[in-house]
Amino acid sequence: MGIGGFSIWELLIVLAIILLLFGTKRLRNIGSDLGSAIKGFRNSIKDQEQTTADAGFPNEQKPQVTAQNSNVPGQQTTQTTAQAQDKQG
Repeated sequence: MGIGGFSIWELLIVLAIILLLFGTKRLRNIGSDLGSAIKGFRNSIKDQEQTTADAGFPNEQKPQVTAQNSNVPGQQTTQTTAQAQDKQG
């Protein structure tokens, strides 16, 4: 048994028929076109990842959540670092 229930000989016969129908030159062109399409797709994904990484906002500060005890024992409230600094300053 070969791949998917086909023996090696059956796969070789199918390959030979495909070669006879399309020819080696046409199959080579199809293979190179497919390879260049995959390469272009990979390059476009890399370019898109780079542009989204470059478009990041370095000056943007993300709020950090800190836990602080409230007046009620056993209960905690959350506030951002900016809110804590506003209360202190």
